[in-house]
Parts: sequence; C-alpha cells; structure tokens
Amino acid sequence: MNIRRRFKERPEVYTGSLNDILFILLLFFLIVSTLANPNVIKVNNPKGQKDTKVKQNIVVSIDKDQHIFLGQNPVADYSQLDTLLIAAVNKLHETVDTPSVVINADTVSYYGDVFKIMQAAKKAGARVVANVK
Repeated sequence: MNIRRRFKERPEVYTGSLNDILFILLLFFLIVSTLANPNVIKVNNPKGQKDTKVKQNIVVSIDKDQHIFLGQNPVADYSQLDTLLIAAVNKLHETVDTPSVVINADTVSYYGDVFKIMQAAKKAGARVVANVK
C-alpha cells in the first residue's frame, strides 16, 4: 500500500498579458469604427451581387420614413432637390471633371423616389451610382 501523496501538476493558462492585448484591440476597433462609414443617415441598404466603388462627391440619402437628405441636410420637397442638385454639381464642376451622385436609399424607400433623384442628377450633368451594400 502506497501512502505517499502524489503531487500532480495542474495545467495553467498564463493570462498576465491578456489584459494588455484586449486593451490594444479595443482601442484599434474604436478607432477603425469611427473611420468606417462616412454616411451619417442610417439606412437599410439592399444587398447586391457586385460592389461599386466610386468617389462620393454628392450623397443623396432616403431613410425609412421617405425623408430625403442631400449630404447631411434634409430636403423639404422634390422641387427643391432639383435646384439643390444642380447647384451642388455646378459647384463641383470646378474641381472634378464628372461629379458623381451616390444614392443611398433604404430598402423600404419607393423606387419612384430613387428614379426621380436619378433623373435630377442626370439632368444636372452628374454620373449616378446607387449605393448597394
């Protein structure tokens, strides 16, 4: 009969540097998340097959309540949108050869509204891109 105690080593995980690593990762993700999305108006975009990358000169957003924003400024009605788009495109013609208008529409927005914005941008002389994520 063996009465001696047997000391077994229990496996340990060294977690001394885990706090440092998690803090660095937290800072990294906080910095990256602030740079990730330049659009302030939150919309639910439809999913697409192809990704279109274009320099976003002018952004027109339509939210779920059918409110239209030119950049971050709300537009009261469609007749104002035509004149505001023409003014924004003419202002950009000084620096950019062909300005682009990016339409950032919510999935529940009306196709007619998106089509009217496309027509207004074409009439203003800009290239139109629908923002699909």
